[in-house]
Amino acid sequence: MRITVVHQYFLRPGESGGSRFNELTRFWRLAGHEVTVVAGQVHYATGERAPEYRGRWIVEDRLDGVRILRCYTPGTYHRGTIGRMWAFFGYLLGSCWAVLFRIRKADVVVATSPPLVTAIPGILAKRFRGWPLVFEVRDLWPESAVATGVLREGSAFTRGMYRLEAAAYRNADRINVLTPAFRENIVARGLAPEDRIAFVPNGADLDLFAPGPRDNEVRRRNGWGNSFVALYAGAHGKANCLRQLIDAADLLREEDVLLVSVGDGPERIELKEEAKRRGLSNLCFLGAVPKEEMPAYIQAADVGMAVLKKVETFKTVYPNKVFDYMACERPVLVAIDGVARRLVKEEAHAGLFAEPENAKEIAERILQLKADPGLCREFGLSGRKYVVDNFSREVLAARYEKIMADLVYSAGNSPATP
Repeated sequence: MRITVVHQYFLRPGESGGSRFNELTRFWRLAGHEVTVVAGQVHYATGERAPEYRGRWIVEDRLDGVRILRCYTPGTYHRGTIGRMWAFFGYLLGSCWAVLFRIRKADVVVATSPPLVTAIPGILAKRFRGWPLVFEVRDLWPESAVATGVLREGSAFTRGMYRLEAAAYRNADRINVLTPAFRENIVARGLAPEDRIAFVPNGADLDLFAPGPRDNEVRRRNGWGNSFVALYAGAHGKANCLRQLIDAADLLREEDVLLVSVGDGPERIELKEEAKRRGLSNLCFLGAVPKEEMPAYIQAADVGMAVLKKVETFKTVYPNKVFDYMACERPVLVAIDGVARRLVKEEAHAGLFAEPENAKEIAERILQLKADPGLCREFGLSGRKYVVDNFSREVLAARYEKIMADLVYSAGNSPATP
């Protein structure tokens, strides 16, 4: 098949962040498919643009045999809501041009959201080029943006985004969701029938994320000694609500516990300054780390943390970092209710739950894990087995591939050969 993926946040080599489609496209290429990715030029967390992209409309790259069209994206992610919307709009123009004029042929196009604007080039590809469309929902947008206060409920812009969301579901030949709760939400709102919704969740790259020694170079270089390290790895934005970790660190001042945050985002500098203002020597913000270095950071930690703001919408998500922690045989502390809680605590038996934004409970759970190394080991082994059995990216890539192939054949087409 010739597969086109519209994904604004597709990572460059060495960049930190969610690498779901970097891995899926690599497996699809290894399976013999021809893959093109329509991506942005600016990293969503750091706002950085590679020098070779500056002043250029569309730049063509190659990575692991995958063709990548890097479309112009304004570097305004960290300039408030208006700046973020402008970055989305700039990418939208370039991605529409790339889909309509820079790709000769495709058998199927996958548009993955957020941002929701990726639906537009996907819809254009279906309407004007006749390519079947798979619309992927990594987050319920704009619902989650309204819940976290990024968008105002009832505003003209928000109403427009809800209309775009409905259009994406209406035009998609298949909708892929990352959690069963997304499917329930979409069906309950009457946006799509259940038989058009597939489920290929997040997972782990088991070739990269694997068990390893706690006493490694990362622990020694950062001077963590024998402290009990609770690691958060991910975005530092409004939705993540990392102030709850600052509050938890405040409660753990007298304990031999170190909270470490790895990643970047619009709130990182402000969070770092707040921790400094409170005099918290047991909390450090290390910034972004290249993806290939992340396993060593997780291995150097004693527990991996996943936290989000306490809103109803986030009961439908489980972040990819959870799978990375489990793949490295580390227990998980999840402060996200709903499907994430069920996954970690009940299905995988891989860790503990704390109420979101409840710093006291987060601190108590950290101390509970610190006091029981045997329980940590049990959670780690159980989590690793669960990921291997259910969430290998190679297995998920094959499942996704079958969905696309069935879609192409059901339309009466034969997949084009490269």
